[in-house]
Amino acid sequence: MTTATVTIQVDGMTCGCCSSRVERCLSELPGVTKVDVELASGRARVKFDDGQTRHEAMLAVIRDAKYKARILEVDIPAAPAPASCCACCATGNAAPAAASPEKWWPLILAVLLALGAEVIGETTLPYAEWISPLLALSGIAFAGTEVYARGWRALLAGRLDINTLMAVAVTGAFLLRQWPEAAMVMALFTLAERLESMAVTRTRNAIGKLLETAPETVSAMRDGQWREVAAKEVTPGEIARVRPGERVPLDGEVVRGHSSIDQSAITGESLPVEKTVGDAVFAGTLNETGLLEFRVTAAAQQTLLARIVQLVAEAEGARAPTQRFIDRFARYYTPIIFAAAVVAAIAPPLFFDASWRDCVYRALVLLVIACPCAFVISTPVAIVSGLARAARLGILVKGGVFLETGRKLTRLAFDKTGTLTRGKPECTDHEVFAPEQEQANILQYARSLASCSNHPVSEALARGAALKTLPPLEVTAFAALPGSGVRGVIGELPLSLGSRRTLTPGQAFLPEALARADHLEQQGKTVVFLSSPHQVLALFAVADTPRAESRAVVAELESLGITSVMLTGDNDRTAQAIAAASGIETVASELLPEDKYRKIAELKTPRTANKKEFVGMIGDGINDAPALAAADIGFAMGVMGTDTALEAADVALMDDDLRKIPKFVRLSKATHAVLVQNIIAALVIKGAFFALALSGLVSMWIAVLADLGSTLLVVANSLRLLRHGAEPAKTLEKEYLPGPALQPDGAGNHGAGNDRP
Repeated sequence: MTTATVTIQVDGMTCGCCSSRVERCLSELPGVTKVDVELASGRARVKFDDGQTRHEAMLAVIRDAKYKARILEVDIPAAPAPASCCACCATGNAAPAAASPEKWWPLILAVLLALGAEVIGETTLPYAEWISPLLALSGIAFAGTEVYARGWRALLAGRLDINTLMAVAVTGAFLLRQWPEAAMVMALFTLAERLESMAVTRTRNAIGKLLETAPETVSAMRDGQWREVAAKEVTPGEIARVRPGERVPLDGEVVRGHSSIDQSAITGESLPVEKTVGDAVFAGTLNETGLLEFRVTAAAQQTLLARIVQLVAEAEGARAPTQRFIDRFARYYTPIIFAAAVVAAIAPPLFFDASWRDCVYRALVLLVIACPCAFVISTPVAIVSGLARAARLGILVKGGVFLETGRKLTRLAFDKTGTLTRGKPECTDHEVFAPEQEQANILQYARSLASCSNHPVSEALARGAALKTLPPLEVTAFAALPGSGVRGVIGELPLSLGSRRTLTPGQAFLPEALARADHLEQQGKTVVFLSSPHQVLALFAVADTPRAESRAVVAELESLGITSVMLTGDNDRTAQAIAAASGIETVASELLPEDKYRKIAELKTPRTANKKEFVGMIGDGINDAPALAAADIGFAMGVMGTDTALEAADVALMDDDLRKIPKFVRLSKATHAVLVQNIIAALVIKGAFFALALSGLVSMWIAVLADLGSTLLVVANSLRLLRHGAEPAKTLEKEYLPGPALQPDGAGNHGAGNDRP
């Protein structure tokens, strides 16, 4: 039997009680193994044994609970959808029909009827005592039919929820002959639900607009002509094009053209990136200047954009610790409040000779005030707003647990190659040992030999500023010298380009060259020599240059209370040079992947008895996978298009910008602060009105306004996270950028390093 997954859009959920109700309804269906309901996105993901449960049954139980539902996606591995499946599931795609808009006229009519009941009840018109309750009852019917239906269902199932509390409160008020108030309370409660739904929808829309969706059609080359075809019909390997001003429809590799691409939707970068032949382009990014033709590398369902959207959706379902606590709290809160209201209604008349009518009314007010909407909705909206903001910044966080706990980081371990450094060797120094008139020829010799080799050091020399503009000469008798370098003949002059092993005693300028090489190698650079049989002609230094922002980032992390360490497989001299340039004091070098794993465990050892260490690890997400898994939070660098990195880390940085790490920490702190503010605000407001209700100073409709106000307050506070931005490291970047004395590293073995695969 096949295990399948169906994603259902559920409209009308406004609080945690709603999502819990939907979750229970779906869980009771036969064959259902797991249900995740996300309030903020309005989606339910159901895993079930295909063949035991029909999709229309899922929709039916949700609609029976008085919510609107439609199938978005069905995933049935290696099997087609069952014949009995609803039509929209047959294709496995979203149903074309959208959710119908909410109708406001019943709510407006309910308010008018409640006001009419109040006005007529205060007059001496004939039959006013009959007309007023009739108008109120009509208002309750228009506004509260679904509330009563949900409350009654919950009561039959042995549960108490918000709808039950409100139905009991309104019914009690009506029986106490508070007809206008009963109708107004129901109208205001329905209005509160509608406004909460609008607030949640805003968060939901923010999630949907995290990344601009790719175009639905593609201009693809078919039968020698450009044709507009559906993106889902294009297969990898086909040639497509994107014009200036259009969004890239699919992932691909440029085969013709040059343009600048705005990748901010994926990476959060503010500046466009230049793209030319051989460069990767990604679906959803904006082509700004030139026409590009590209070879499609991923189907529409497998693009980086699609994977990001899926990861964000999954992250919404990973509840943060505070959210899990609030969910548990809400399960017990409502029954306890209901019991307290019963005691408040019965105890005073029985033991203190109080008025039954007054006590019952106060108990009903307590039920209205005690609705846990503000508590339950405060955490998911805050977490999802934080996740949405992180994604806009080019930071993918795989769950609220990581977003909320990122603020606890005390140590961060950096990989070196590709993390603190660019991961690409560059020529940093050169010196020619020859008269000035011969220097240009000697540099051209080096360019010619380097162009014949694909070794990383040779490639770094060939693209270096000193050599890249020189035309290469013809090289004959070219040969690679394993472990040493290369050799060849230019004209009639035999030459070698390589390490010290290519040098021979007695060569001219040998002592000067070796002394200069020693100095450069102490800076962590790899030195290569160009020599003829009788003379050292030149030397070149190659290094994997550090990122310009690394020192600023380390300093900023220090200001946030996070100690930085380096874990690298490179040699100690190179590691120490890069660490010094980056401002890192603690270095562990020459580590294998399993050694890094053990080092992370050591870093978790508390430095003091009363302080727990919370350790993060940032690497390339591939060879650092064991260390990333061992860390409390694993960060993957520059993972555009890399499935392995997306899977390995808890937090993925979509580009190579280290400055996103302090931004993530600040966002985590801000998210936690919003959660605390929401909980305190809800407690204070409800506590104050609870006390006023016990004193008889609050009417029922004011209690509804208090509940509405506290709910909208915490939602509005949570939505602030959508605009949160970490402070730029303005002075830090200028103050700590490495100057000429802080030279970049090399990888002691010709720049290759052994902490990269």
